[in-house]
Amino acid sequence: MLRTTLAGLRLHKSRYVTTVLAILLGVMFVSGTMVFADTLNANYEESVMGSATSVDAVAVPSAPEGTGDPAEEPAEPPRLTDDQLDHVRALPEVAGADGMVQGQAVLLDDEGRAFGYVPPAALALEEVTRFSPDEGSLPTDGTEIALATSTADQTGFGVGDTVTVLDADMEEHEFTVSGLVNFGVDPDFTYGGALVLDPGTIEGMTDTTGYAEIDVLAAEGYTDEQVAEAVAGVLGSDAEVSTGEEFGLAMAEGAGADTEMLRTALLLFAFIAMFVAGIVIYNTFAILIAQRQRELALLRCVGATRAQVFRSVLAESVVVGLVASALGVLAGVGIGMAGAAFGGPLMGMDAGVPVVLSPLAVLTGLVVGTVVTVCSALVPAMRATGVAPLAALRTSATAAGLEKGTGWVRVVFGLLAFAIAAVMVALTQLSGPDQTGPFVVTGAALVAFVGVVVLGPLIVRGCVRLVGLPMRRVGVASMLAVDNSTRSPRRAATAMIALTVGATLITGYSVVSASVESTMTRQLDENFPIDYQITPQFTMEGTSAPDADTGSDEGTAEDVDAPPEAEGTEGAEGAGGTDGTEDTAPESGEGSVPAADLNTVPDSVFEDLEAEPTVAVVSGRRNAFVETDDGRFLNVSTYPGFDVEDLGFESTAGDLADLGPGKVAVPEGQADGAGIGGTFALPLEDGTEVSLEVVALLDPMMTMGVLLDEQDFTEAFPELTGNDAVMVRGTDDADPAELREAVYDAVDDHPTLQVASMAEMRGQLSEMMDIAFYTIAAMLGLAILIAVFGISNTMALSVLERTRESALLRALGLTRGQLRRMLSLEAVLLCLIGAGVGIGLGVVFGWAAVGATLPDAILSVPGAQIAVFIVIAVLAGLLASVLPGRRAAGTSITGALASE
Repeated sequence: MLRTTLAGLRLHKSRYVTTVLAILLGVMFVSGTMVFADTLNANYEESVMGSATSVDAVAVPSAPEGTGDPAEEPAEPPRLTDDQLDHVRALPEVAGADGMVQGQAVLLDDEGRAFGYVPPAALALEEVTRFSPDEGSLPTDGTEIALATSTADQTGFGVGDTVTVLDADMEEHEFTVSGLVNFGVDPDFTYGGALVLDPGTIEGMTDTTGYAEIDVLAAEGYTDEQVAEAVAGVLGSDAEVSTGEEFGLAMAEGAGADTEMLRTALLLFAFIAMFVAGIVIYNTFAILIAQRQRELALLRCVGATRAQVFRSVLAESVVVGLVASALGVLAGVGIGMAGAAFGGPLMGMDAGVPVVLSPLAVLTGLVVGTVVTVCSALVPAMRATGVAPLAALRTSATAAGLEKGTGWVRVVFGLLAFAIAAVMVALTQLSGPDQTGPFVVTGAALVAFVGVVVLGPLIVRGCVRLVGLPMRRVGVASMLAVDNSTRSPRRAATAMIALTVGATLITGYSVVSASVESTMTRQLDENFPIDYQITPQFTMEGTSAPDADTGSDEGTAEDVDAPPEAEGTEGAEGAGGTDGTEDTAPESGEGSVPAADLNTVPDSVFEDLEAEPTVAVVSGRRNAFVETDDGRFLNVSTYPGFDVEDLGFESTAGDLADLGPGKVAVPEGQADGAGIGGTFALPLEDGTEVSLEVVALLDPMMTMGVLLDEQDFTEAFPELTGNDAVMVRGTDDADPAELREAVYDAVDDHPTLQVASMAEMRGQLSEMMDIAFYTIAAMLGLAILIAVFGISNTMALSVLERTRESALLRALGLTRGQLRRMLSLEAVLLCLIGAGVGIGLGVVFGWAAVGATLPDAILSVPGAQIAVFIVIAVLAGLLASVLPGRRAAGTSITGALASE
């Protein structure tokens, strides 16, 4: 039987070409993903370890222990001192040691504005350090500066350029860029960037003293562990000491977590591709088994048992799966190399790093491809054992196994699946947006897809009859194509399912993407009916104006339950690398900027904007956080100069127009049981309370805080006199260019102020959504390509089965062109039905997913994208029919008629 099986494979190898291609593409995605992720991870490890292992031990200050009081301002971790550094240097195990000073400094871009929402980390490096310049050299005096390579890329500065940096007093200093330093994936420097100053200059620029890190080299004869233990003994509980390798592994593990997330996401798309490939494989083997009934029956007649026939079919699938998987692994290595070469630099990977090909990537590709092939062939193999020898010998070589109709049991089961899916979707829409909604919708989509598979033949028959009405009148080829499509609806349904999967996913995601963009754009328009928002940069104290990066007053539950000091310090610590150090601005005095001014927009900006004729409204925003009795933190806001009704806040009860002195608007669910007209007790920092009348309950999805009248806010928080944000709205007839110029002129003397344009925010949102859509669509496009191979294979096998029929049509007068056109129309019909069903499911479940996730979502169906997809489906059908059509048209009429 094995020799018979292998001989059959050699004889009919052309029948498996598209099946091999389907498996190859799926395995290629799996192996390519693993190769790319392994290479990326190895690059991160090499980058981190390369810097960390350049020293033998690393000591960083220990994090202070908190009291557990959420209202307590986080303590600043202690710096390591000169005395501690001297003690480390005096150890016999130490050959050399130096400290790294780390603060923050404001870097101005080429337009004189502060670079980034977070000031870059400002470092001072000495001889013993884990960092070295990739280009140029480290600064040697107070006139030079080195930039992180990421900072240089974003600002456009290079070696030899002159840059301007603000010191702690906000005074400008010019430096010449002496070198560029690659800080790798060090979390302290990856977000906000970094710059390196001369050790003699750092204190004057940042008001920072002490060391954020001490790097140590081991003396000859001592191991890394010994020197780390010795340093730990000297520094005690003031520092956490590890070897260079341990320090690097800890950072690489953090970077590897991001890589694993990327690997998981890409493998999800690979799973989709393999699922579609499995459908194609099943369809191919089902048709082949049906067409080989006489061959299998002959084997049974000459003594082959059912088990031998079953093993023969599975052996075919194993051989096909192994060969295709091996080719897929080879292609996956190429894809992984291409991803590392072109996509790696976008993710911070160094160029020229060798590709990592792990045994796991190879074995996974081989196993996945082979297992999917064998599992997909199980049902056809079982069907092959049911061939009755004598009955099969009396039939012609047609796919009789696929000619059965659709019984009432299948109809009932399919309708039940659709009913269950409909109920699940209805529940998500009635219950409102929550975290479980998207998962329920996904489950509903899977259940509905089962219904499509079960009722596929009926769907095909109905769609073909509907579409076929006008086609029958076009010509003979069209009429024959319609009849051929309805003659074997189960085969057509099985072939179209693969395309339906891809069409559903792409259409569903396009609906989700377009709806999310429309909904968020509307929320931006309603919540921020302004043209510009001005906020301070994150200050060197580690705190900032709330939501400076989004221009939004919205927030999450975590925002409400955490004090602003905790949020700001943590964010600046991770991004700018201050580690909560003493990077505070100097106290008010000559030549200095008061600390409060660094967190607020100067009044002069407000006044300058009010005097501009192109500006209609200038509004401030002031925020405070208060702790409630149950330990929650409420954000209390007021908007001087702005009618809160114009801010887009939505009330679920009451009227915001009634807000005034002695009145308050509270988010629904945070009013402590007080309804409209009730009393809300606002706690203050001194332990007292202010009783206010509730005039409106706010939609908690639109705001996270309590709204007060300016007078009440000033009385409750007299120390907060500055605005942490200023909103600007131009006049109706204002020229956009003039308005922009007016806004930037107003902040010209304050380079650290960040200006956000609402139009730019909307454009950025649209651009981000478009990039995400096209990226995901490209990945899902692989499933579409595999589905097209499946349809092409179905057409090819159908042509092989109908050889005598095609010859008879030719003998009756059908031309070669008409025969090719007939097959092309069959393939186009098949693709259109698969795409149409998928588009319908995608629109329904895309809409359901958006409604289950976003409140007041706007359903947006991207007609242009769907139209493009329909065109692609038509072209795919034409492409799938090219080779089968040429083969059918090229067959000898007399030879085919005489073959049986």
